[in-house]
Amino acid sequence: MEIDYRKDSKEGIPFEHYLEEFARLDPAEASGRTGIPYNPNTREFSVRMMQKEFLVSWPDCGVKKADPGDTGYGAAEDTIAAKIMIIRLLTRGVQAMSTGKFLTYREIPWGEVYFRQFNGRCIMRLAFSYGSRLDVFRAAMEKLGAKKLDLGDASYEFEFLNGYFVRFILWAGDEEFSPSAQILFSDNFPLSFQAEDLAVVGDISIGTLKKAGV
Repeated sequence: MEIDYRKDSKEGIPFEHYLEEFARLDPAEASGRTGIPYNPNTREFSVRMMQKEFLVSWPDCGVKKADPGDTGYGAAEDTIAAKIMIIRLLTRGVQAMSTGKFLTYREIPWGEVYFRQFNGRCIMRLAFSYGSRLDVFRAAMEKLGAKKLDLGDASYEFEFLNGYFVRFILWAGDEEFSPSAQILFSDNFPLSFQAEDLAVVGDISIGTLKKAGV
């Protein structure tokens, strides 16, 4: 099911507004500010999302896989929410390397305010989707090319967008305890995204696991 991004925006801004904002940007300035490559000959940005590279055309925000032979699921091609996240990075984001530290949602500015919604929408969804199916979770993450970690009972790190990384950590349930999960964000996320955006990051990432064909 496609995510209606309007419920995640404080202003309820429709997708058309973001397209207009994208069309107005200076692509060379956006490339320099974000570090995302731009080809002036083809008028395309080269963006990575969920471990895959996509070509995003300017000014219309058309999206296609950089590898035409890749017939697998591509998150950036599928939902309006994914396109908006790309537009938000290109229009408002910056190039910023993570220090290597990862933050919980509560540690993100305003994360404490929205944590209840994020917990139900993303953390609990991850836990109950894969907490009793760790083998399926591992297979999906391996298919995406995510980096295996030694946290919890199963954990992986993946690049959500260029230079912005997410960690999924799962603890399996048993007869006494329900499965649980944690979602962590590289500490450069707050420089380009707001707390409400990170719920969409969780939606897209979990949705990609489900649609990856594993």
